[in-house]
Amino acid sequence: MDAAIAEAEEQLGVLFGRVRLVYKEAAAQIHPDLQPVGYKILSSIVRLGETNASALAIALETDKSIVSRQLRTLEEAGLISIRVDPADARARVLAPTLEAVEKVGAARARQQERLRGLLASRPEDEVRVFAGILRLISAG
Repeated sequence: MDAAIAEAEEQLGVLFGRVRLVYKEAAAQIHPDLQPVGYKILSSIVRLGETNASALAIALETDKSIVSRQLRTLEEAGLISIRVDPADARARVLAPTLEAVEKVGAARARQQERLRGLLASRPEDEVRVFAGILRLISAG
């Protein structure tokens, strides 16, 4: 069992490296100045529709200063809008622009197609078991 767990750990390391590469590629496809963490933040904003920096930092388990720097880049690139929260003038509401929604959608479509190419030859029940294992790891 120890050897099997060690192999799983090694493969997770490989997977995480691949994920970083996918984020780097997606970021470059969206904007030349976008960092991989910026893509992660932008895709979260697109998924959520509207949010704020504090919620993003918590959801992404990252420092708020990193989020703030990336938000400036995203705003300057025209990928998000930032406005005063009408409920709390101290807070800011972040929203994706139409361009961001389109570009993130295209990046996700490329990622899904790549994943489909890898998994399409496997039986559906194996893919569901794989998804369950990933869910278990994500919850851990």
